Amino acid sequence: MKYDIKKQLRSFGYAWKGIQSCIGKEQNLSFHLIASVVVIASGAFLGITRMEWIVIVGCIGIVIAAELVNTSIEKLVDFVSPQYHPLAGQVKDIAAGAVLICAVAAAIIGLIIFTPYLTLYFL
Repeated sequence: MKYDIKKQLRSFGYAWKGIQSCIGKEQNLSFHLIASVVVIASGAFLGITRMEWIVIVGCIGIVIAAELVNTSIEKLVDFVSPQYHPLAGQVKDIAAGAVLICAVAAAIIGLIIFTPYLTLYFL
């Protein structure tokens, strides 16, 4: 099996195109991206450790990836079931619930990481 760099680059291009199709158009993704910028700026300002950065970057990646998967599921469900169907609604709710769990876990991790720094900074 021969590695095809052009095919790989096209795949990255398609992935980037998918991400771009959501930025600025999906309200929840926009919220997560803004929150990510705030968290990154806060981490830089407070001087969090390398390990804390690893955890923060992982949390941001998981939440944004979950939001993108949720968006793709919502679009697919809307495509295959243009009229309301209770099962279609349930599928969309479950996908949104997965994002919520990721976001809440990330927020808790953020509190665990940032609270000591904020306590020292403001006391």
